[in-house]
Amino acid sequence: MQERRIHQIFQVSVLLKGAHALLECAGGIALWLVGTDTISNLVNMLTQEELVEDPKDFLATHLLTWAQGFSVETRHFYAFYLLSHGIVKLALVAGLLRNKLWAYPASLVVLGLFIAYQLYRFSYTHGVGLIVLTVFDLVVMWLIWHEYRLVRRHLPTS
Repeated sequence: MQERRIHQIFQVSVLLKGAHALLECAGGIALWLVGTDTISNLVNMLTQEELVEDPKDFLATHLLTWAQGFSVETRHFYAFYLLSHGIVKLALVAGLLRNKLWAYPASLVVLGLFIAYQLYRFSYTHGVGLIVLTVFDLVVMWLIWHEYRLVRRHLPTS
């Protein structure tokens, strides 16, 4: 594959990471601002019709159970987690898009830590989404590493 094409894929993957980071920040802020009662009422409203049709609907019953057990402490944890996670990724994305040398190794370390946490969570949840995210993160890590090698190769020697 041509280096130009790999660079384009790198840029798109970093932009996707940036978009994901913005969504995490928005989700964290929303969780911080919205009360647990509002979340519970929203889930009730969204699942009510489905539960009338099928009282044993898997998704609706699980969502309802989750919303009813969603405490203030849990809400604050997820708000902090999403917001901090998003801010860190936005800083790294900005550094990568500006070709800041520090951003490449920092991104590799941070993504490695995120992957470790995702695999830890997968061991409890067995959520396929975590595996998909981990595979995407591994591809992005390879692209970052590849791009870092190119950037370092083209640095002026002192």
